[in-house]
Amino acid sequence: MDLSTITYEVRDGVAHVRFNRPEGANAVNPQFSRELRSVMLEIEWDDATKAVSVTAEGRVFCAGGDLKEFHAAGEGLPKLASDMLVDFHGAIYKMNRVPKPFVAGVGGAAGGAGMSIVSAFDLVVAGESSRFTMAYTRAGVTPDGTSTYFLARHIGVRRMLDLTLTNRTLSAAEAEQWGIVNRVVPDDEVDSATADLAQSLADGPAWALGHAKRIVYEGFDTPLEQAGEVEGTTITAAMRTHDGREGIAAFVERRAPNFTGN
Repeated sequence: MDLSTITYEVRDGVAHVRFNRPEGANAVNPQFSRELRSVMLEIEWDDATKAVSVTAEGRVFCAGGDLKEFHAAGEGLPKLASDMLVDFHGAIYKMNRVPKPFVAGVGGAAGGAGMSIVSAFDLVVAGESSRFTMAYTRAGVTPDGTSTYFLARHIGVRRMLDLTLTNRTLSAAEAEQWGIVNRVVPDDEVDSATADLAQSLADGPAWALGHAKRIVYEGFDTPLEQAGEVEGTTITAAMRTHDGREGIAAFVERRAPNFTGN
C-alpha cells in the first residue's frame, strides 16, 4: 500500500497502525479515510494478523475532521464529506466486523471524529493527560464516525447527550470512569502499553477471541433466546479447535497453554 497519513506494519501477529500526520493533528480528511479503509481491508484478509494496535504520532491522537480542508471546499463541502464518509465509516464497519481485537492507544486529545473512532475500538488505553470531547456542535454540525452507535452504548443516552450538546471535555480519569477508556497509563507508556496489550491478545486463542468479540457485539441487541443459541453454537465450535481443547487441557493439568491461534 502507498500510505502517506498512516504507517502500517505487522510483527509477531500484531498489525501496528499509526496515524502519521502530526502536523495536521492527525485530522480526518479524504486521504486519511481512504488509507484507513485500505488498511482495514489488509488486516481483514491477512491471516498473519491476530490483533491490532493503533496509536498516533505527535501530541494529538486525532483532532477530528480537518476543518481547514472542509472550509476550503466551499460549496462543494457536502459532496466532499459524503464521499469521505463512505471510506471513513467503511473503515469503522470493518474494524468492528473483523474477528480480531483492535486496541487504541490515545495520547493527547481525541476530539470530534477522533473521539468517535476511539469509541469504536474494542479496547482503549489512554495517557493520563489525554482529553476527550465530541466538539461537533461547537462547529455547527452533528456527530459522525458511528459515535451515536458505539459511544451511546458505552455510556448511555443521557451522558451521550451531555457530551454531544454541551461539548464538555473529559479527562482520562473521567473517560475511564464513564467506560470510554479501559485503562489509563503514564503518557510516555501509551505506545508500549497498547502494543503489549495487542501482543498478549495476538499470542492468545485467536479463534476464541475473535468470535467472543463478535458475539458480545451481536448479543447487545439480540433477544435473550437468540443470544443464548449463538453462545451455544459458538462455544461448541470453539471446543472443536486446537486452542479450545488445549486451553481446557492446560487448565486441568495446571500448566500454561500452548495456543497456536487455530
